[in-house]
Amino acid sequence: MAALRAAVPVLALLGLCLSPAAAVTPLVIWHGMGDSCCNPVSMGYIQKLVEKKIPGIYVLSLKIGSNMIQDMENSFFMNVNDQVREVCSQLATDPHLQGGYNAMGFSQGGQFLRAVAQRCPAPPMLNLISIGGQHQGRVYGFPRCPGESSHVCDWIRKTLDLGAYTKAVQEHLVQAEYWHDPLKEEDYRKNSIFLADINQERGINETYKKNLMALKKFVMVKFLNDTMVDPPISEWFGFYKSGQAKETIPLQETSLYKE
Repeated sequence: MAALRAAVPVLALLGLCLSPAAAVTPLVIWHGMGDSCCNPVSMGYIQKLVEKKIPGIYVLSLKIGSNMIQDMENSFFMNVNDQVREVCSQLATDPHLQGGYNAMGFSQGGQFLRAVAQRCPAPPMLNLISIGGQHQGRVYGFPRCPGESSHVCDWIRKTLDLGAYTKAVQEHLVQAEYWHDPLKEEDYRKNSIFLADINQERGINETYKKNLMALKKFVMVKFLNDTMVDPPISEWFGFYKSGQAKETIPLQETSLYKE
């Protein structure tokens, strides 16, 4: 619920809570792991809250699949690059968004929407809000997997431990696609099919750079007591120093920022 409480104040910070007489920019939201577009206690709640606070706003809560169950399952098992392509297609064909839109992603939805900003500049994303997104990835364990007693969560833990960077796992397990092991940096850079690409780990993509710089504002919210993301500073683009997993460095000291 911390993510939900953070959402509307951040919208207000960006000046998106406009008067009823003003034109209201649409909002696109993308849920996190194990959630769905329309869960009444999470994304459904957020959508209704935003619509109440900002009269007249159009809110698109992204759904990957034909129903809520498929949407939830795809948050674990559908190739992230395919998901991003699907979302780009949804946005391109939505008549409400053609003049531009704001985007807000929760947890893994934060870095997925950043990929949309970098890869799909039309229609234009104006502002991006990341609520607990793992922009430098996450590593070690699989804490607080939704449904702790679920055999699915246990299977994912074992699969990640056995081979997060194998081709089969990368292509079919979402969490492996932003798995960033500081003790296996070369494996990560070579084999990560999603995060290493959008973070320019294998070379500079000038189109990604240009598209991301087109954002008016990019806001990253980091939770002070996060137990889901290791290391939590990933939510601000920081990470572990390479070759160890104890000392972290902020964004400004990373090669990603300097180069």
